[in-house]
Amino acid sequence: MKPFILILISAILFGGSPIKDASEVFITSQFGDSVTIKMNTLQLNAEVKSQLQNTAQQVFYRDELYYWTISKNDSTLAHAFLDNVLGKSMPITFLVLFNTEGEIISSEVIKYREAYGGEVGNKNWLSQFIQFSDTSDYSVGKNIDGISGATISVNSLSRGIRKICLLYPLVKDELK
Repeated sequence: MKPFILILISAILFGGSPIKDASEVFITSQFGDSVTIKMNTLQLNAEVKSQLQNTAQQVFYRDELYYWTISKNDSTLAHAFLDNVLGKSMPITFLVLFNTEGEIISSEVIKYREAYGGEVGNKNWLSQFIQFSDTSDYSVGKNIDGISGATISVNSLSRGIRKICLLYPLVKDELK
């Protein structure tokens, strides 16, 4: 039992989070190694959180979100937000990258935990959201393609991305 505890403590102290690491690898893949990436935590105001949940018809898992500020030469290029949505029975962890005007640059499914429906992580499907913002129409079947066998994941992830897009203009002035 002691070796297991030592391995666990070592992993916590010396290893990074696989979700954080995967998020930062994706951010770097989009901007290259010459940018500075700084991870932060955003506390969600209860009133804003409630308003967004009602509008997007989806709840936040927690009262805080992780986000990254991507900058180069002291100039902010973008922000990335990490969130979770519920698939059929397990969370889907995803990341959305925004330019400073609040338009989606790209998005990525960081961790998909279900046995079926993983097609929502396909780059071609996710590319539909590029240039979407808080004013875009996120209607599945109209502006967002459905995926046979992944209906729950498609609807959940589309609402989740919309929720983050609605959040961005409300918090962009307080981002570090």
